[in-house]
Amino acid sequence: MGPHPAVAAIRLAVRRVLHDLLTEHHCAPAAVPHALPHELPPPPLVLVACSGGADSMALASALAFESPKLGIRAGGVTVDHGLQTGSDARAAEVVQRLRELGLDPVDSVAVTVGRTGGPEAAARDARYAALDTAAERHGAAAVLLGHTRDDQAETVLLGLARGSGIRSLSGMAAVSGAGGRYRRPFLELDRQTARKACMVQSLPVWDDPHNADPAYTRSRLRHEGLPALEKALGKGVVEALARTAQLSRDDADALDSWAGQAEATVRDATGLLECAKLYALPPAVRRRILRRAAIAAGAPAGSLFARHIEEVDRLITGWRGQGAINLPGKVVAQRQGGRLVIRQG
Repeated sequence: MGPHPAVAAIRLAVRRVLHDLLTEHHCAPAAVPHALPHELPPPPLVLVACSGGADSMALASALAFESPKLGIRAGGVTVDHGLQTGSDARAAEVVQRLRELGLDPVDSVAVTVGRTGGPEAAARDARYAALDTAAERHGAAAVLLGHTRDDQAETVLLGLARGSGIRSLSGMAAVSGAGGRYRRPFLELDRQTARKACMVQSLPVWDDPHNADPAYTRSRLRHEGLPALEKALGKGVVEALARTAQLSRDDADALDSWAGQAEATVRDATGLLECAKLYALPPAVRRRILRRAAIAAGAPAGSLFARHIEEVDRLITGWRGQGAINLPGKVVAQRQGGRLVIRQG
C-alpha cells in the first residue's frame, strides 16, 4: 500500500523542486552524460525553514524522505523571533524534531525584531535576514519555505487592500530571493493537505498563537475575511485567488521587462530622466521606471507604495510647478528643467 494521498502530494511537490535544483546545479547524472560518479559536482545542500507548524513540518518530512533518493544533502533552520515567552524552548524542540527526521545541519537562530513597517513586516524582515545568513554560512543551494495556496490567497487579498498594483496581486513567487534561493513547493497545495500529512505521519506540530491573534492583520483575514468571502461567493475563492496571483505575475513580469528596456531610452546623456520621453510611455511602464529610480536612490522597496509613485508621476503628467515629493528613505523627487531628479535629500 502506498503512502496516504496527502503525504504523496507533499512528497511529489518537494521531489519536483529538488529535481529542478539538481538540473540547475548540473548535479544530475543526466546533466553530465559522460561523467564518472567521482567527476560529478558535489551534491547541493538544501535547507528547510521550519517553525514547527504543520506546513513547515510537512515540508521537512518530505525533504527528509526525498533528498537521500536524489543524493541531496538536507538540513534545516528555525528562527526564534523572541516574541513569546518560551520561544527559545520551542526553537530547541524544533531543532530536535528536525534532527530526528535525519536532517543535518540544523540551526536555531535567535533574532531581534525591530518595528519598521509594523510587527508583521518587521518579523518577516528579521526572519529572512536570518535565513539568508544561515544559507550563506552553510553554502546552501536553496531554502525551502512552507507557504501554501491558502497563504498565497491571503497575500493577494492583502495586496488588493493596499492598492499596491498588479505586482502585489501576484503574491509570492515559487522561486525568489538572490539567485533563486527561496523555493516554495506547496503553493499549489492547500493548508489542510499539509496538516493531514503531519497527522497521518504522527508528526508533532506547534500552532503559533499569533496565527489566531486578531491583533494581526493576516490573522483577521484568515479567520474572518476569507471565511466571509467563501460564505458570500461560495467555495473556490482560495483557488481563484491563487490563480489570479499566477496570471498577475505573468503580466507584471512582462511589464517589468518592458520597463527595463525602456528606461535607457528616457535618460539623457547625464543619466537624468527626461519628462517628455517619460510622458510618452504607457502609464504602467512609466510608473515602473519611476519606482526603480526611487529604489535606486535609496527608497526602501517595502515602504514604497503606489500612492508614492502616483505623486511622483504627477510631476510628469500633471505638472503645474508643484514642489518636491518626499519619499520613504529620505528620498526626494523633483522636476528641474524638463528633467526628473530623484535623489536623497
